[in-house]
Amino acid sequence: MVNVLLAHDLLWGLTPAQLSADTPAWAVESISLGQPVVIRRAMTTPGHVAVGVRGASREQRYATSMPVAAIQRRVRPEDLCYVEPHRDLPALQALSHLRPLLDASGWSWGVSGSAGFELASGIEALHERSDLDLILRTPQPLDRLRARDLLRQLDTSVCAVDMQLQTPFGAVALREWAGSARRVLLKDDVQARLVSDPWQPSLEQVA
Repeated sequence: MVNVLLAHDLLWGLTPAQLSADTPAWAVESISLGQPVVIRRAMTTPGHVAVGVRGASREQRYATSMPVAAIQRRVRPEDLCYVEPHRDLPALQALSHLRPLLDASGWSWGVSGSAGFELASGIEALHERSDLDLILRTPQPLDRLRARDLLRQLDTSVCAVDMQLQTPFGAVALREWAGSARRVLLKDDVQARLVSDPWQPSLEQVA
């Protein structure tokens, strides 16, 4: 479904009044300024979505939930592929360099992390040493040889690139899937577990 909310989507509409009394002051301030929150992988109560609030520093991350009815705007990672950046930083240079490769991959892809947050909100979240976080939607299996080839190309970038493969059952790091380990870590809304096939985790025992 097009309207399904997914991890890494950015949402606007959460208000300070919807935060709990023990919410850190910096998180209340971020929401007061109208900043978006990001959907995270976690279970929550019906009618709510698990989200995270970003602060000014890397250590300022706050997990909470948001009423679905409060959502005023949603931006997906895919919506940010062609947003024109306003700054010239390594992560944004890498995005420009990789765009043709990702467009030609045949998969749907998007920008997440600090780069996605900055492109979507206009709030400066990147710095000179920031990684570029990318998402590749892989509803069908991506074989490990192709994953290794893709990783080699990502590693030619001017900064570190962290790509998550989004399978129908959760997310796995491309770097892990392209590695030599027989089992890799698959993260869903309930747990993180080691599996040998992220596209058929039901065939395995929970690790």
